Amino acid sequence: MRKKILAAITAGLIAFSSFGAVDAMPRDEISKIQVKKAKDFKYWAKNSVANQKLVEYVTDVTNKKSKNYIPVEDRIAVFDVDGTIACETAPFCFDFMMFVYRALDDPNYIASAQDKANGELVKAAIYAKKMTNDVRRKHCESNANVFAGMTAEEFADYTRNYLKTPVEGFDNLKVGEAFYLPMIEVISYLKANDFKIFLVSGADRDYMRTSAEILPVDGMIGTDYKYVATNQGEIDGMDYTLKPEDKVIRGEFVSKDINMNKVSNMAREIGKKPVLAFGNSSGDSSMINFSMRGNKYRTAAFFVICDDLEREFGNLDKANKCVKLADDNGWIKISMKNDFKTIYGDNVRLSR
Repeated sequence: MRKKILAAITAGLIAFSSFGAVDAMPRDEISKIQVKKAKDFKYWAKNSVANQKLVEYVTDVTNKKSKNYIPVEDRIAVFDVDGTIACETAPFCFDFMMFVYRALDDPNYIASAQDKANGELVKAAIYAKKMTNDVRRKHCESNANVFAGMTAEEFADYTRNYLKTPVEGFDNLKVGEAFYLPMIEVISYLKANDFKIFLVSGADRDYMRTSAEILPVDGMIGTDYKYVATNQGEIDGMDYTLKPEDKVIRGEFVSKDINMNKVSNMAREIGKKPVLAFGNSSGDSSMINFSMRGNKYRTAAFFVICDDLEREFGNLDKANKCVKLADDNGWIKISMKNDFKTIYGDNVRLSR
């Protein structure tokens, strides 16, 4: 029965988007990216100041003779995901797009009237580029509903099928391939220098576990949903014992991992201050400030600026605001236009 359900999901996704020849780097090749030394970077512009500052920082804090040496156990780096290491402009974060598909277009699922209404609201906000926290809350509530009852394995399978969908507005790029190759090199470089890597994202944590399972990271912190037993009902988990016939399934929305919630979750799940932080929007300010302020070690923060209008859907108004935010706070700017030799691969182009 499960195979039939998954086959139907796949058929629906294929019907939703026609598949063309895809020339981006496949996921299995992305997983093999390795950067052990500075000379191994291939996807950064030759004279990138941001890349040079990263290398200088890592060289310094991993040198036992340096006054800034950081012991291995305290080398912790945190990365936002959407817009920092992965596309969020086509036209928005992919976990939102998967929700819209599920609520409005999946031929194998019928959403409730309320969830359809929220799906339309979220879709309208995405295409109008007017996402608000009120809309995000409605997304979270209905996202819980439309995937409720799935086990973690079933949700992962659904996500893997969605990752095969072509990215809107790009030629030769699938959702699961839409990682910024230069930033994947950064993750690899930090891992080679004994950093622990945590992804700290507003995305559905379960979605992220699957979409980013190809990356060498140590943990993923994201928007959370309850897991409950199929026969648990309204009984508190303290008072319920899992039965042999129970499945553990997705349930209600818990919390959205943005702004201060990122800090709360990092403090609880990591238990130490990071020394490196990578973000791309004001929503990452709390995460970066937590990492940099009052830290006993030398810290650094890098801020990805989506200013590329030729290879990405850059937004110069947002880019200018982000440049000011980074400058005001002493964060190191990464210009997608100037610092990235390539973004997704040279065969990936805008189709607008």
